[in-house]
Amino acid sequence: MHLIWPCKLQAIVSCNSSSFIMSVKCRRWVLKSHFSGMPKREDLDLVEEELPPLKDGEYMCEALWLSVDPYMRPYSKRFPVDTTMIGAQVAKVTESKSLKFAVGDLVSGSLGWRSHTIGSETTKVRKLDSTLYTDRASTAVGVLGMPGATAYFGFLNILAPKEGETLVVNGAAGAVGSLVGQIAKIKGCRVVGFAGTDEKVEYIKGLGFDEAFNYKTMGSMSETLKKACPKGIDMFFDNVGGEWFETVLTQMNLFGRVSICGAISEYNIDEPKSRAVNQLILFNQLKVEGFIVNRWLKEWRECFMQMSQWIAEGKLKYKETVTVGFENMFDAFLGLFTGANTGKAVVKA
Repeated sequence: MHLIWPCKLQAIVSCNSSSFIMSVKCRRWVLKSHFSGMPKREDLDLVEEELPPLKDGEYMCEALWLSVDPYMRPYSKRFPVDTTMIGAQVAKVTESKSLKFAVGDLVSGSLGWRSHTIGSETTKVRKLDSTLYTDRASTAVGVLGMPGATAYFGFLNILAPKEGETLVVNGAAGAVGSLVGQIAKIKGCRVVGFAGTDEKVEYIKGLGFDEAFNYKTMGSMSETLKKACPKGIDMFFDNVGGEWFETVLTQMNLFGRVSICGAISEYNIDEPKSRAVNQLILFNQLKVEGFIVNRWLKEWRECFMQMSQWIAEGKLKYKETVTVGFENMFDAFLGLFTGANTGKAVVKA
């Protein structure tokens, strides 16, 4: 892939003065139609627009790193067509009339798929702490961003692990699953992970997973789980949904816990099959809880400080699959549903 600068600067010269005003032409991806089945390129349109001059209290920021995540597929249905495609990014402040943000500051927030954004004091972004983001800033939408917080709180707060317990995690080579498995090992648990290629299986084995399987070639899911978890399953961190959910539940131990993070296997199915799992949950007295990570938003900094410490100590590793070029956002997004990424998928603008 080749790099194309996602914006143009246009000089407008005043006839009465030697000074000139620099206007910014921003590029953004617009949702033209809601996804049906697998996302298609024609569902989105890449448009260009000129942004107005800054007002007092505002600032201009330019996207450096943009995130693509599976949640964008189902969540986009909540928004009307002709709106900017949703998503988080790391951006650099390039111009400011704000007392809160200075030129050169790095910020992260849900600014959408756009090259430039005008923010104000009420825009929901966080200024990146240089003491935490000593590596490249892309980690602010990865291991030290929403995916990292999802792994941390979704595992520790919902599953409440005990040393020696067995965890099963699917999507184990992804941005969240790979971190969940490593945090579980830090807490003294036995970890069984599932991924979609032999290369990804080797990757998670290298992260310290006790057992790892390619779900596409393993044969019977039920038999594989029985062999890998002879003492049953205490905790299940589900990123995939569908058949996984029901099959794992049949092998959960008494008072087992399930953390439902995602259901990527069902996102591109218009009418997912309903599954009768009530009796499994009832008779095994399971705790099954879905979550949205913003529930713990006020505790994110605490999470990132701990994650950063584990990284520094060599206990936690992360990987990024980088797509270069703002114009290639859709390709990076589609890759989430075809297994193209290992670790966090990010776009370098």
